[in-house]
Amino acid sequence: MHCLVVDDETRLTDLVVRYLTESGHTAVGRYDGPSGLVAARDPRVDAVLLDVMLPGMDGVEVCRTLRGEGIDVPVVLLTARGAISERVAGLDAGADDYVVKPFAMEELRAISRRRPEPSGRLTVGDLVLDPEQQRAWRADTELELSRREFDVLRVLMENAGCVVTRLQLLDEVWDGETDLRSNAIDVHVSKVRGKVDRAFGRTTITTLRGRGYRLETAP
Repeated sequence: MHCLVVDDETRLTDLVVRYLTESGHTAVGRYDGPSGLVAARDPRVDAVLLDVMLPGMDGVEVCRTLRGEGIDVPVVLLTARGAISERVAGLDAGADDYVVKPFAMEELRAISRRRPEPSGRLTVGDLVLDPEQQRAWRADTELELSRREFDVLRVLMENAGCVVTRLQLLDEVWDGETDLRSNAIDVHVSKVRGKVDRAFGRTTITTLRGRGYRLETAP
């Protein structure tokens, strides 16, 4: 799992990140509410360990904001001993579980107690595409794609590392609405390449003359 740890106690955050990493996960830390909220929106995050008392924006409000945006990443709250009201408020805001401070590192098993259901998201390197939400990202930046551009990228990602022919794009994206003599396919691939590659200084989508296109798996 890829975990996000949000706590303003820097030393604690770093210890938890190290513990999760040594336990076979990947983890990153943030130290205030606003930056934690931004990081939690990353579609690659599988679970969030979130302190209630945070500068800038408290953990309950971070959780409530995520749920209001339709982000259902599992959230485990860190609450103070005896602070029952914090736990109730957090659970009401959409948190999935809580751990009481101070805690033993082993208690953090709660963070993997509820894994998200498979979402059908496609991931190739730092490219992420969510067919259900019709959204795509490169690294932490969301891509502004038209419907056709999104579908072209989807087909390329579904066949990453393999050649995608013009005929395949015609069938899967245009559904026969154009023909191979049209330059619509080339134009849309060029637009996708501009937004996915050139804007980030990458060369991910390659053209194979006489064969089609390929999304490289190791840009």
